[in-house]
Amino acid sequence: MLLRSFRSGFFLLQVCCICLSALLQACTSGDKSANLKTEKPAAYLFAYFTGNGKGEEAVHFALSDDALAYRALNDDQPVISSAAHSVTGGLRDPHILRAEDGKTFYMVATDMHVAVNDWGPNYGMVLLKSTDLINWTSSKVNIPKTFEAFAEINRVWAPQTIYDPETKQYMIYWSMRFGEGPDKIYYAYANQDFSGLSTEPKQLFFKPGDGACIDGTIAFKDGQYHLFFKTEAHGDGIQKAVSDKLTSGYVWQNKNLHQTTEAVEGADVFKLNDVEDWILMYDVYRKGKYELCRSKDLEHFEVIGNGVSMDFHPRHGTVMPITPREADRLKKYFNK
Repeated sequence: MLLRSFRSGFFLLQVCCICLSALLQACTSGDKSANLKTEKPAAYLFAYFTGNGKGEEAVHFALSDDALAYRALNDDQPVISSAAHSVTGGLRDPHILRAEDGKTFYMVATDMHVAVNDWGPNYGMVLLKSTDLINWTSSKVNIPKTFEAFAEINRVWAPQTIYDPETKQYMIYWSMRFGEGPDKIYYAYANQDFSGLSTEPKQLFFKPGDGACIDGTIAFKDGQYHLFFKTEAHGDGIQKAVSDKLTSGYVWQNKNLHQTTEAVEGADVFKLNDVEDWILMYDVYRKGKYELCRSKDLEHFEVIGNGVSMDFHPRHGTVMPITPREADRLKKYFNK
């Protein structure tokens, strides 16, 4: 009888220990499990850099609750070390994307340091990966050294990433230039662990007249891919091409979409969390500010006059929806 009671008590003790262990694990890892499969987005993360001067070519983060008013994290100091993650010592034009699993994040950036090396040449990009938006691993990609056919290129600018549902791969696209020719938008697929490119670059968009295009960004809406870009040399500004396929068939819509006469670049397009409207934002780089426009159809855009504010001066960046717990984790970590 005494032995039976001892065994029963020992069994209950084991059960309690297991439950306590599970509870502690849930408490310590609960924030990391927050993702769009379990929680709706209710905030926005803006990744950007701040300029061409010393120390300015680095990734910064800012948060917003409404996609209009943004506040910098970390006192507007870099959140990722350019020296640790790039070849040149500079990270520009960061683009951030949530993976299809809902909890992994990919970031790509131009590996370029204007403050030291002027405007080129530059040959590569940096691929970064994270599961918490705080700790990042990275890989450097040098296009001329990786692909013999592109040994003569001298610009690799503004990479971005999008998921291809047909191939179930992540496609990276960016602008590239041979010699003194026009910049053109190319694409290639990332390898499985997002540490390099698994396919040789191919031209994504063929602009009539062979004009230069940089700063491409793609939005998918109603079965169509909308490729926004900055056109140069002939009517500088934000324009777009549309296709029902991700990697081919883009038809140029020859009209400006920016709503200013000032020089602009670095467009980003993202959908709002709670409504079907979209935001087109771009860098009014000679004025040191951003302009935001709103659209329901990605065809007609209206400048947002009220509510837009930033306590920092961003250069070419991108916005990604995040969950409340992800936003809180970033605030706790960077705003100590």
